[in-house]
Amino acid sequence: MAAGHSIDPARWRDAFEGLMGRIAGRFTRVEPRRRAARLVLGLVSDLSRKNCWTIAEWAGETTPDGMQHLLGRAKWDADQVRDDVCGYVVEYLHEASP
Repeated sequence: MAAGHSIDPARWRDAFEGLMGRIAGRFTRVEPRRRAARLVLGLVSDLSRKNCWTIAEWAGETTPDGMQHLLGRAKWDADQVRDDVCGYVVEYLHEASP
């Protein structure tokens, strides 16, 4: 049985939104923050190939320009986002431990 079959979609969505809320302040503008959420959702999607083109199309964008801008030129602190995600994962796994 695949792991995805045991995940409650509503709970997963709440957890995802909580994580995105945690990193929201790391982006100087709302547009890159929203695009980052779509990028992450694309990365965890069932796309067979994951690159800026395929993820942008999956997210409803006509070109990969926005995704490429996010990854290469948009203003956000990747180190702080990494630290926020690591902290979130530790907290989440810690709570799930017996």
